[in-house]
Amino acid sequence: MKKCTSETTSKLDRKTAERNRRIQMKGLCFKLASMVPPQHCKSSKSKEMMTQQSQLDLAASYIKQLTERIEILKERKEKELSSQLGTSNKPSMNDVNNRACKTAVAGSRLPLIKMSELGSSIEVLLISGLNKNFMFYEVITVLQEEGAEVVSANFSTVGNKVFHTIHAQVKISRVGVETTRVWQRLQDLIY
Repeated sequence: MKKCTSETTSKLDRKTAERNRRIQMKGLCFKLASMVPPQHCKSSKSKEMMTQQSQLDLAASYIKQLTERIEILKERKEKELSSQLGTSNKPSMNDVNNRACKTAVAGSRLPLIKMSELGSSIEVLLISGLNKNFMFYEVITVLQEEGAEVVSANFSTVGNKVFHTIHAQVKISRVGVETTRVWQRLQDLIY
């Protein structure tokens, strides 16, 4: 009698586990389908009226479309960056960055540092090759030790060059930051 009870319990456990798995899969499929915007659904049926397989197919096609869009945007970004590197006579805050980019592209010695002081702000542009082994956090540490608070830091890779941009704000405006000292410390660190 005990054997029969344990078999029944085992079957119930498997049925419960399978039911829970199906409920979880249904919930995940619904969540995935809800992320697809309505304009992507070209069918006259609403997403709720579609079969689960149709919802999964719709989500897969949407993901494929997004992937293709990302590739197109990446190509457009690279074209735009390369066209900006070639010509820039506009007087703007990006002049320093554009000149630095042109110099780096022209084959000057890498890494290259450009620093500009804009009132109580400092902008550091650092261009390096992919194989340069300096620590980015060390550059940020130098700025912080000299009295600047890093507001934003980002990088992008174009070809075999890495463009780091750091924006910092002077912590105590009446004391300021000695930019020539920051420049020298960065030079010592990078080269």
